[in-house]
Amino acid sequence: MPKTLERYQKCSYGGPDTAIQNKENELVQSSRNEYLKLKARVENLQRTQRNLLGEDLGSLGIKDLEQLEKQLDSSLRHIRSTRTQHMLDQLTDLQRKEQMLCEANKCLRRKKLEESSQQMQGQMWEQHAANLLGYDQLRQSPHQQQAPHHGGNGFFHPLDPTTEPTLQIGYTQEQINNACVAASFMPTWLP
Repeated sequence: MPKTLERYQKCSYGGPDTAIQNKENELVQSSRNEYLKLKARVENLQRTQRNLLGEDLGSLGIKDLEQLEKQLDSSLRHIRSTRTQHMLDQLTDLQRKEQMLCEANKCLRRKKLEESSQQMQGQMWEQHAANLLGYDQLRQSPHQQQAPHHGGNGFFHPLDPTTEPTLQIGYTQEQINNACVAASFMPTWLP
């Protein structure tokens, strides 16, 4: 009976333990195989990297050297195309900025022109007003005339004949006075 029970326990309880151990062994074995594959691949990549850097070239054959040359050429073409694309992108960006600056410059010039035309128009109005003021002062009678306005807005400085003498080269003061008196009379032959 104990042998029967022992066999029963082995069959009932021993079977699954063996299956679990078999699965664990298979998992360990597949992990070990994957590790070895990855290790070989890393070594191959490191060797390729050294070859690309110009190291360990003595052990390579002609086919390997030709393949290495093709890899270098394709890498160089890729780098050049990437650099060219980057430069074209920068050029496009700079052209866009240049266009924006030109437009801003045009707006500023237009604004400056408008301001200068407004300023000139204001100066013309001031000058016109000063001319009218001077004309009105000349039309006023001597007892209504105010003292001369010097300096005012800087555009009109009326001359006062009593305070500022006029310069007449070649004439004496008496001849100038006689000419003024004669000019105030109308000739007889005029209607």
